[in-house]
Amino acid sequence: MSEKVKKSHRCDIISDECKGCARCVNACPKQVLEMGTKLNFMGVPFAVYKGEGCIGCGACFYNCPEPGAITIIEITADERP
Repeated sequence: MSEKVKKSHRCDIISDECKGCARCVNACPKQVLEMGTKLNFMGVPFAVYKGEGCIGCGACFYNCPEPGAITIIEITADERP
């Protein structure tokens, strides 16, 4: 019988693709995104992942108006600390 492993995820955000609209931050049910204090090349603050807690639901991805700015990645067992 196989043991069920809980999946882990992370959210990768390309800062220079972000327009700072915060739609992803507002859409996240787990509140794992926030608006950063650094500015991207357009001079706007960009969304950042807090580092843990992503459930991989994709709400941030689907609410982002910029194609390719957000990627949800499933963390495999060999990538875990």
